[in-house]
Amino acid sequence: MISHIAILPVICPLLLGALLLLLQKQSLQTVRAVSVVSVSILVVLTGYLLDIVNEGEILVYELGNWPPPFGIVLVADRLAAWMLLITSLVSLFALLYAIQGTDSDGPHFHALFQLQLFGLNGAFLTGDLFNLFVFFEILLLASYGLLLHGGGRLRTMAGLHFVIINLVGSTLFLFAVGTLYGLLGTLNMADLAVKAASAADEDVALIRTAGLLLFAVFALKAALLPLYLWLPAAYAYTTAPVAALFAIMTKVGAYSILRIYTLIFGSQAGSVADLIAPWLLPLALATLIAGVLGVLASTHLRQQIAYLVVASIGTLLIAFGINTHTSIAAGLFYLPHSTFAAAAFFLLADIVATRRSEMSDRFEPGPVIAYHRITGTLFFIVAILIAGLPPLSGFVGKLLILQAAIPHAALPWIMGAMLITSLLTIIALARSGSMLFYRAQLPQTPHTTTNNETGSQQKLTSGFSSLAIVVCLLALCVALTIGAGTVSEFTLATANQLLQPEGYVQSVLGTAR
Repeated sequence: MISHIAILPVICPLLLGALLLLLQKQSLQTVRAVSVVSVSILVVLTGYLLDIVNEGEILVYELGNWPPPFGIVLVADRLAAWMLLITSLVSLFALLYAIQGTDSDGPHFHALFQLQLFGLNGAFLTGDLFNLFVFFEILLLASYGLLLHGGGRLRTMAGLHFVIINLVGSTLFLFAVGTLYGLLGTLNMADLAVKAASAADEDVALIRTAGLLLFAVFALKAALLPLYLWLPAAYAYTTAPVAALFAIMTKVGAYSILRIYTLIFGSQAGSVADLIAPWLLPLALATLIAGVLGVLASTHLRQQIAYLVVASIGTLLIAFGINTHTSIAAGLFYLPHSTFAAAAFFLLADIVATRRSEMSDRFEPGPVIAYHRITGTLFFIVAILIAGLPPLSGFVGKLLILQAAIPHAALPWIMGAMLITSLLTIIALARSGSMLFYRAQLPQTPHTTTNNETGSQQKLTSGFSSLAIVVCLLALCVALTIGAGTVSEFTLATANQLLQPEGYVQSVLGTAR
């Protein structure tokens, strides 16, 4: 019966999304309450699921009781549960920020939000390659609506590019899936792992081609160079809570690379083993450098954060590209840090932009904003996290990656790229903070009292609530730092499980590999 828990993170957002559509005629407060309660339950549920699989058990749920590889399966192991918990946490705080007022800018926000979670959770849990494509499409359809929520010319242009590029990616995904099915007769990931390793010599070239097409698709989702150009505008122009939620979106591509290329194309895969090893690390290094150059060239804070997301995915995939137990473990430690820090930064940037009125988040000196001391302090903490300065989780994550890279032949390139880009990130964020806070000036107009005391009190309460949500996300990064030893042990166990896929295959198919 415990295997049924694996389907709950998928079925709950789906049912809630349908329920919220039915509740559209109810008050907005009712819709908000249902949405927040459901995501809060999801946090508890994913935490419980992680606790179950933490001892190494792999839960397999067979839909319709059809045995694999003929039926659809959901598989919950350490990696899937880790991604689910990170997703539910970042989505909860993004939703709490949205109900401050952003969710009322357009229709069906909460239903789309739940469907986005449905697609994300399904992508992390599915054990079937075709259903990975299906869940990709679901989360992308929901993300189209969320990206355009509230309208606007720039948002619409960014959304159009986002849609077109991802449609191309979806087409390539279908080509790759069709090729693998035609050659191997299955799309169950565990079964593909078995059959790819024993593929006939005449089929190896086509299998490798299909595998590289999949890599191109996942690289697009992860925003890997040169396929990252859709991300800066899409993330910079959408609403803050959607951008915060999208902080996990690129991690879906990174997750897929890690899952597929350790399970199906790993070192045990015979003629198709280590398929992307020559490509992943160089592209990840180039992505890190390109992202930081974008950070330096940015003229708006939200644009700068979007490029920081690109740089963070480069750092994450450097860890995966080194492809050792310790490097993958380091990447899995860095992954939640980069997600929570980016989400907090997007929300903080929205607070800054709102309080600077017509100056928005442009890097130009402006008036002193409300709660400038608190906001500036939070900006300083986020900058430390993002740049990887001690003693917070960004430093721990990057240090673990560099330690894992010591035996690697490309150590000089890895160390040089990570240290230089960290220095450039510090310079860029110091310039941004100076422009937004240090060089700000008090308004010259004399202070006058008004009778709008009720409205002022509401703005004060709303302002503190928004800042409190940012603080909560930063607290998760602090918790990662405090519990670094425990988290590192878990991520190392997860990496060992990934690099020994026989357990996954045996759990799904019921036979040893």
